[in-house]
Amino acid sequence: MSIHTHGLLDRTLRNLRTGWRNIAGTSYNAEAASHRPDLPNDDLPAIREQIVACLEGKGGEVSARSRAAALGHVYLALEPTGRKRFLKLLNDDFGPDEAQVETAIGNYQRAKDAAGRQNAEGEMRRALEAPRLRLLRQFNDLPDGVKFLVDMRAELLNLVRQDPSLVLLEQDMRHLLKSWFDIGFLELRRITWDTSSAALLEKLIAYEAVHAIESWDDLKNRLDSDRRCFAYFHPKMPDEPLIFVEVALVNGLAGNVQTLLDEDAPVQNPKSANTAIFYSISNAQKGLAGISFGNFLIKRVAAQLSQDFPSLKTFATLSPIPGYMKWLNGAIAEGQAKFLKAAERKALTEAAGRSGAKGTLKSLLADNQWAQDEGIANALKGPLTRLAAHYLAEQKGRDQNRAHDPVAHFHLSNGAIIERLNWLGDHSDNGFTQSAGLMVNYLYDLSRIDDNHEAYTGAGRVTVSTDIKAHL
Repeated sequence: MSIHTHGLLDRTLRNLRTGWRNIAGTSYNAEAASHRPDLPNDDLPAIREQIVACLEGKGGEVSARSRAAALGHVYLALEPTGRKRFLKLLNDDFGPDEAQVETAIGNYQRAKDAAGRQNAEGEMRRALEAPRLRLLRQFNDLPDGVKFLVDMRAELLNLVRQDPSLVLLEQDMRHLLKSWFDIGFLELRRITWDTSSAALLEKLIAYEAVHAIESWDDLKNRLDSDRRCFAYFHPKMPDEPLIFVEVALVNGLAGNVQTLLDEDAPVQNPKSANTAIFYSISNAQKGLAGISFGNFLIKRVAAQLSQDFPSLKTFATLSPIPGYMKWLNGAIAEGQAKFLKAAERKALTEAAGRSGAKGTLKSLLADNQWAQDEGIANALKGPLTRLAAHYLAEQKGRDQNRAHDPVAHFHLSNGAIIERLNWLGDHSDNGFTQSAGLMVNYLYDLSRIDDNHEAYTGAGRVTVSTDIKAHL
C-alpha cells in the first residue's frame, strides 16, 4: 500500500469516527474496544447484545441510528483480529432462522392454489433474508455509511480466502452493494487539474493501479488539454471515485506507454486528434470487486468524446498483459519444444552464443535486462509476440469460454477486438516482469461492439484483427 493510500485511509477513519461519535450512544463503546482491540471472548456477548438491540429497533429511528453508530464506531476501533471476530459473529449468529425457513418451505409445499403459493413465496423470502442485512442497511443511513460498508467488504474479501465460511456475509454485502451501485445511480464526471479538488486529485494518485503516478507533475501531464480523465461517482460517495479511465487524444494507435506518458513531449491539439487511447482503467474501491461497471464507463466516455471531438474515428486501449509471463513460465516448465519453431530455436542459440548467455528461452527471460542486448531482443521478438497472440486469443482459463488473461477478458467481454501487439511497449521493470515488455491495443469499433460482446460472452469466440491472425 502506498504512502498516499495510507494517508487517505487514515483521514477516512478519522472523519468516520468524528462524525459517528456525535451520534453514538454508550454501552460497549469505541474506548473499550481500543483497550482490547483483538475483541476477546469476554467482549463478544456485549457486541452480540448491541447487534440484537439494533435489530429490534426499540425507541424509534433516532435511537436505532445512535445504536448503529455506536456499533460502527466500535468496529473502527478494532485491529484486524478484532474485526475478523466481529464479522465472524455477524456471519455465524445473525443468518436466517432455520426453523422459519423450514416452516416456509413446508407451507409452500402444502399450498393448494396460486394464492396460497404466492403467500408462501413471500413468507419464504422473508425467512431467507438474514437479520444482519437490516444492520447493514442501518449503517447505510449513517454519514459516510456507504463508504464504511464498501471498506468493510474489502476487508471481508481478504478474510474469505482464509475462512470460506465468511462467504455468507460476503454474499449478503455484495447483494446489497450491487443494488445500491446500479449503473443508473452513478454520475459520470470529468476530472481536471483546474476544477477538481486537491483531495480528489490526491485520490487519483493513490488509486491508480495500472501505471503509477510518480508526482504531481506527472498527474498534471495526464490531465493536460490533450488528455482526458473520467470517473464514476455515487451520490452517497460524492468525493470518492469508483472507477476511472485515463485517455490520451493522439493520431494513430499508440504503441509505447513511456512515450505516451512522457512529460516532456509537446502537447497536441486535441481537435486534430483522430484516436482516443484508453491507457489506464483503475477500480478505486476494492470493496466493489465483482460489481462491474467498467464496460458502461468505456462506452459512456467514448460517446462523450465523440460528441466533444468529431474528428475522433478510432477508440482503442494501450493495455498491459498481466498474466502473460506467469502463463509462459508455466508452459516452459512443461517443455519448450512445442512452442519454438526450429528457426526460432536456432536464432536464440546463435544470439545467446554471441553474448555468452545460455540459449534457452527460460534462461534468456530470467533477467529483465535482455532487451538491452539487440541481438537477443531481435531473436526473442518473433516467438514472444507469436506466443502472446496465442495466449490472448486462444488460451482459456478454467471457464473455457473465458480468456485466461484478466485484462483481455475485461475488454473482450465489453465487445473489443484484439487489434495489435506492441513489442517493447512497456520497458518498465513491471512491464518486463508481467509481459516481457509487450503491450496490446484493444480496438473498440462502436458499430461492432454488441456483436463482439455476444460472440464472446455466448460462445467464447474472440474477435481478432488480421495482424493478430498473422501471428497465430
